[in-house]
Amino acid sequence: MGRKPTNDPNLFAKRVFDNLLDKLDPEAAAERSEPEPKGKDPKAVKAGRKGGKIGGKARAANLTPRKRRAIAKKAAKARWNA
Repeated sequence: MGRKPTNDPNLFAKRVFDNLLDKLDPEAAAERSEPEPKGKDPKAVKAGRKGGKIGGKARAANLTPRKRRAIAKKAAKARWNA
């Protein structure tokens, strides 16, 4: 399990304690484990894509040429100075 190391002594103590409990009672460890995350709701994904497709075009239509130019310069600077 690729866990990110932390410097918090409380989290370290909890992890040590949980590991100890897992070794003493494996059945309880299975009950304590987090449930598997379910997939995304297809209806929510579809609605998000629909809004995302509309949003970018609507934003671009409302930008002035001056603002579009400023955004493009900022993007080019970020890309080539990185």
